[in-house]
Amino acid sequence: MGDIEDVYGDLDTDVSLEEFREAVESKVEQMGGLADEETAAMLIAHELDDGEVNGIADVTPEMDEVKFLAKVTSVGETRTFERDGEDEEDGRVVNVDVADETGSIRATFWDEQAVAAEDELAVGDVLRIKGRPKDGYNGVEVNVSQVEIDADEEIDVQVQDEYRVDDLSLGLSDVTLVGQVLGTDDVRTFSRDDGSEGQVSNVLVGDDSGRIRVTLWDEQAPLADEFEHGDVVEIVDGYVRERDGDLELHVGDRGDVHTVDEPVEFVPETSNIDDLEIDTTVDIAGVIRSADPKREFDRDDGSTGQVRNVRVQDSTGDIRVALWSEKADLDIGPGDEVLFVDVEIQDGWQDDLEASAGWQSTVIPLADGALTGGEDGPEASTDADSADSEDSASTGLGAFAGDTDEDAESGSASSSGGGASTAASGGGAGAAMAQGEHVEFTGVVVQAGDPVILDDGEETVSVETSEDVQLGQEITVAGELRDGRLTADDVR
Repeated sequence: MGDIEDVYGDLDTDVSLEEFREAVESKVEQMGGLADEETAAMLIAHELDDGEVNGIADVTPEMDEVKFLAKVTSVGETRTFERDGEDEEDGRVVNVDVADETGSIRATFWDEQAVAAEDELAVGDVLRIKGRPKDGYNGVEVNVSQVEIDADEEIDVQVQDEYRVDDLSLGLSDVTLVGQVLGTDDVRTFSRDDGSEGQVSNVLVGDDSGRIRVTLWDEQAPLADEFEHGDVVEIVDGYVRERDGDLELHVGDRGDVHTVDEPVEFVPETSNIDDLEIDTTVDIAGVIRSADPKREFDRDDGSTGQVRNVRVQDSTGDIRVALWSEKADLDIGPGDEVLFVDVEIQDGWQDDLEASAGWQSTVIPLADGALTGGEDGPEASTDADSADSEDSASTGLGAFAGDTDEDAESGSASSSGGGASTAASGGGAGAAMAQGEHVEFTGVVVQAGDPVILDDGEETVSVETSEDVQLGQEITVAGELRDGRLTADDVR
């Protein structure tokens, strides 16, 4: 075998040996005898290998040409367009979304290739693609120059008709997912590099396998204002992207989000407060023990910001949560059960940990008894098709139950799902009750220590009792009130 054949044999290329020989001869002539055939062959081989990328994530619009292996995740419809010349035939184009383990990209097929793509390509096919990258409307695209189906290669990208949250992986497109709306953000306007104006909004959705942030672009962005907490929505033709290490589901001009009448139950996975570590982003849930007044402050840019601190307690401990901007206006207070999604754990005052609920966080008020297993809690919502589980279906969080035995035991101790707003007929606490009077008070346990503190949504009362009560449990106590503390002789 000669030098040219040896170099060619090591190549993975669509170029024929004859074409390779011609390119080598041209290179030798071009270099004026400064390179022999072997050197020229190696130079040509390097040029042919140029553009081979390790994965789709490496493709950038600055590259002259790229070659990669990818799986088809969706095949669009062929569109016809008129060319400028009078005698020119109409052009055809079809977009094919492809993905590998590193990401996804849109491959654009033109004219004869477009017709062949629509006729011959199917979702799940693995392709060897060669083409020229460019900036597209939804990110980087590749104008395909050569393509072939490779039936011997496999790519670990799962393609299915409908997905659950935990099925999603980077690179997927044409995603259909049904989930429950957990929270929405305001629509924001931004300027693109080309001077045009765009819109974006976020909706947090969840199902029984997890939750994910859905980013809506441009025409889809205003949809976020139409959804309410607890709505069940179907996301059509979404594509998965990654930001700050987390997966997001994006919806662009081809996609859609609309409400559907389907039962979906979101089961959050939360971290115990006692296990939290600094510089982590977590979900936590608990009962609000105390709430500070909202305060305003001046930012460096001259604008005014606002923040409100609440202290949240679960069965393992408590932590201060800072609610920033519009979250400071949320109507939550002592006794409310709340889920905080994507809060950042930071170093707080006096070396105490603090949770920060900023723009990327979502604050979800839970149904009364959701943490303790009351009538609106997990025992009332185990059957998603039950007509009696109206409250749990409206929040989508009825299945939220603590992972500890203490949480499960507190469910059977709750006598009512009415929550902290249900006061006993015995009247309120504090100034509303005369000292030394025998009273009854119904409230939610917002402190389970000594003393026990109950909150009925309007007032709190300290209770001296030897009974074993659980945080978030709703109880009624009866006894004598002296010096601001109720000595309980009956707890139920």
